[in-house]
Amino acid sequence: MSTWISNFYHRNGTALSIFLLLSVLFWVFILIVLPQLFMMDFSFRHNLPPADIGGAKDVYTLENYQYMIYGSAQSEGSYNTVDLTVFARTLIAAIFVTLFDLAICYPIAFYLAHSAYGGAARLMVLSLIVPFWVNEILRAFAFRIMFGATGVINNFLIWAGILDQPYDFIRNDVALYAGLGYAFILLMIFPIYNTVESLDRNQIEAARDLGSPWWRIHWRVVIPYAKPGITSGCTMVFMLTAGALAAPQILGGPSSLWFTQIIYQWFNTGNNWPQGSAYAIILLATCIAFVLIMMKVFKVKLGEIAR
Repeated sequence: MSTWISNFYHRNGTALSIFLLLSVLFWVFILIVLPQLFMMDFSFRHNLPPADIGGAKDVYTLENYQYMIYGSAQSEGSYNTVDLTVFARTLIAAIFVTLFDLAICYPIAFYLAHSAYGGAARLMVLSLIVPFWVNEILRAFAFRIMFGATGVINNFLIWAGILDQPYDFIRNDVALYAGLGYAFILLMIFPIYNTVESLDRNQIEAARDLGSPWWRIHWRVVIPYAKPGITSGCTMVFMLTAGALAAPQILGGPSSLWFTQIIYQWFNTGNNWPQGSAYAIILLATCIAFVLIMMKVFKVKLGEIAR
């Protein structure tokens, strides 16, 4: 560790090294760790009026977490089926969007890394980046217009004779999943691209010379090498999808409640910050645990993702 620190100071100089270390410290602890610790402390408190905060009633409790399981009845015979169902549906939807993005982005990343050259590569990168200059909320409303009953997609399908009447993409969550998948597509493409780009092309050529079909080359050569990039992209897409709020609010149908919308309601409509904090901590802890389990299953270390 001391060798790494000395090398870091030698490469960057004393002033720049101190600035970089302080910036990272500020970013990690002040902007990430401390807010989460305050929220965790909030989650174990009662929802008290301002006059009672800090008084005898201001004690720690598990009621906010128990509400997630049992609801207002707080008895083991009944369960909070609404919130638990929304929570499970949100996680399943986040997994689906992650797999959807992986299926789309892996071929694009591989093509960018090993097939596209010169102007074609630059044009592809620009075509991927430029649409994200538009605000996320505006993109979500654009998707709602596209997938609406009188939108471009329904009009085309009716004109082509595929549909007799407009299909409700909003109510059936097609627009929501498409919008979420598009919102985080860059976070899947570039980690995979950065990993695949460093793969020695001679390995692919050797596999072709030995008669391997394209699917076996990817399964046995490319994907194992790109596993850290795939894991990094899947982690970011899964976490951001599970924690999305704007897209579910705009693109979700009347029956497609997202768990973050429940958290938002507790904080704002319900004015119950301890309960909202407990729900937020549950979502965060569950997502982190799920990612760590997947890393264990696919035998990917955190250091490999951070390369």
